[in-house]
Amino acid sequence: MGAAVLGVAQISCIHDDKWDAPEIVCNNKFAAPTMSMADVVALAPAAASNVYTGAVYKIPAEDATHPAVIFDGYVVSSDENGNFYKTITFQDKPENPTVGLTIGLNKSMNYTDYPIGAHIRIKANGMLIGKSAGAITIGVEDPNYAIGRIPESIIGRYVSGVCNGAGLEIATLVPREINLFDLNDSNSNLINTLVKVKNAQFTKTEIGKPLVGVDISGNNIDTSRNIIDIYGGTSIIRTDAFFKPAAYPIPDKSGEITFVLTRFNATYQGAIRGISDINFKSDRFEEGIVGGTSLTYSGAFTENFEGYAVDNYNFPKYLNYAHVGNRYWQVKSFSSNKYIQLTANGGAANTPYTNYFMVPVNFTAANTLTFKVNVGFYNGAALKVYTTTNYTPGNSITTATLNDITSNFTIPTTPTSGYGTLTSAGTYSLPTSLTGNGFIVFKYEGNSSGITTTYQLDDITVN
Repeated sequence: MGAAVLGVAQISCIHDDKWDAPEIVCNNKFAAPTMSMADVVALAPAAASNVYTGAVYKIPAEDATHPAVIFDGYVVSSDENGNFYKTITFQDKPENPTVGLTIGLNKSMNYTDYPIGAHIRIKANGMLIGKSAGAITIGVEDPNYAIGRIPESIIGRYVSGVCNGAGLEIATLVPREINLFDLNDSNSNLINTLVKVKNAQFTKTEIGKPLVGVDISGNNIDTSRNIIDIYGGTSIIRTDAFFKPAAYPIPDKSGEITFVLTRFNATYQGAIRGISDINFKSDRFEEGIVGGTSLTYSGAFTENFEGYAVDNYNFPKYLNYAHVGNRYWQVKSFSSNKYIQLTANGGAANTPYTNYFMVPVNFTAANTLTFKVNVGFYNGAALKVYTTTNYTPGNSITTATLNDITSNFTIPTTPTSGYGTLTSAGTYSLPTSLTGNGFIVFKYEGNSSGITTTYQLDDITVN
């Protein structure tokens, strides 16, 4: 293994003839880096674009007027189990990377030459770089592709391992911890880097299925499996048809998953290196809960929703919990005022919807609760208000004790004075016996073929 790595990775070695004390001295094939990977990535045309534009940039060949373009990276992918076919993916640092790249190599078993964590050096003169399907790719000219793979016979012209004095330097990679809501265009620099999601699981519809699906003839096919994290973010894990542990059954557990973040057009997705990247050993959490990344139990606050975008349903400080169905409270705006709104109207026929909007409160420090409310359309009671002190985020709401305080408020049955016009529901004095951390819970319960009442909430205030 070591000889294969040293030879193919283009590290020059001198072996001492003393049998009792073999010494290995290695020298790097390429000179020291002249650019950072981030600077090289910036050469790609339309770097801010999310899709392939058809444009690539050819890095000039080294000559008297064009200096060497050399940069380093650390391998995060592995084709040992069948993913990452004829490519290696690498990032600029072992920990807290700022950018990642994919390079095509027209050979298989690249993990034997460039294992996970391998420190590599790219001499990029004469290569092409561009954005394909949302990810920056570097390669060579090919009449059949915008950016081609490097032929096996000349890989050493462009790619080399970096020597640590006695062999290929292999770093310990530290995946960046993220949640699935982080997979968006504002974090596109994470593409082609190694990430980890804690408190994740495959969605319940995937449980028991093989990681790699089959077609009607029983042949393995490229497969996407849905995952969700405890904050309600979702994504997919994409595996190649040639992934060796294809029959691995989707576990009925939760835990952490590590993957190389990839992107295909507008879809962010994860590619695992092997089954060891899936570390699911804990009980599953309740699906349908969105938000909660920054829960703060406070005894005094006002939430007016002005800081959120219209149609937003992810509230880091609160839990937006679709217990039955898939309807969530969303931010709406009327007459330059923002509020949250929920309705069962427009859902599939005879479909029930139950949602809990849960606001964390330090009841020991809190005295009163007020909020504004309006009904946009009414055909049956759909809104209730509760307190609870024994709900654990991530668990089913059925495990909690809910104390109904709805009768202390005026919940309208007709629009107050117009759609989107909210008025106070009254002030409720929280009992002194109510102490500790817990939640104010707004429960909406409707049915697309029955109660389709539209409710709006604003200015939730605890003093």
